Amino acid sequence: MEIERHTVVPATAERTFALVDDLAAYPAWMDLVHDVQEVSPTGGQRTWDVELQAQVGPFARSKRLRMVRVVCDVAHRVVFERAEVDGRRHSPWVLAATLDPVIAAGDVTPATKLTMTLAYGGNLWTGAVLQRVLDEHVERGAATLCALLAAPTGPEHPR
Repeated sequence: MEIERHTVVPATAERTFALVDDLAAYPAWMDLVHDVQEVSPTGGQRTWDVELQAQVGPFARSKRLRMVRVVCDVAHRVVFERAEVDGRRHSPWVLAATLDPVIAAGDVTPATKLTMTLAYGGNLWTGAVLQRVLDEHVERGAATLCALLAAPTGPEHPR
């Protein structure tokens, strides 16, 4: 499964990047990301333990992942990949964020097109119901991220 979503946020690419290049910032704007703890780097790459959680009616589905930042092109692109260290084989998870400045004729307000892509190779989060729930989380997350970035003195990196 791969989903790709686009949104235009009211901030520069640099300010937006501060909220998407560190997984520890995600719980402040993406409620699907329940808990994140940064752990010792792996091969010099920043690494996080991430817990995802989604409610489906009376049931909650959760998933723990160890994610490593494998690409960090400041203010343009960041990519995280699942990298477990337990010696077992795991379904791949890849999260990518790409930022492109938006330049509108006569508009002096900074804006950035944020493209988020999630590729998942397992079966826990598949199916029409879970796809709808995931889409709802992504939609709410985009709105919350826009609100954070629209705040004139809002945090650069909420925790």
